[in-house]
Amino acid sequence: MFADMDAGTPDVLDQMSRHFEPWVRARLADGRYLGWITEEDGRAVASAGLLLVEWPPHPWHPASDVRGYILNVFVEPAWRRGGLARILMNFCVDEARVRGIAVVTLHASDKGRPVYEQLGFEASNEMLLRLPSA
Repeated sequence: MFADMDAGTPDVLDQMSRHFEPWVRARLADGRYLGWITEEDGRAVASAGLLLVEWPPHPWHPASDVRGYILNVFVEPAWRRGGLARILMNFCVDEARVRGIAVVTLHASDKGRPVYEQLGFEASNEMLLRLPSA
């Protein structure tokens, strides 16, 4: 996914992948990460994940301490424009709804933004500061 977006050198993406696997395994085991993968002939062609994030009660969810964060939405190029991203996004949003989660966020790539907007996501006022690595 990040290679497709030109977001990192091969070395950085390799390092990230090595650290991602144990991270996601732990969160799958404790239920904080839910993932969906679409396969064709045993090959993963599309995926999406929903991370349940601890968040303090907020005016948008005054009685809840959880938000949903959608990540790892990706469709292999040969399977794009067939509705897979929309289907997987709906799985994520439906699961959040079932769990009573009132706020779901994501970070959109330029390619993904139109799909998310069609599903009702809107730009927010989030800001970002990247600190140097320790």
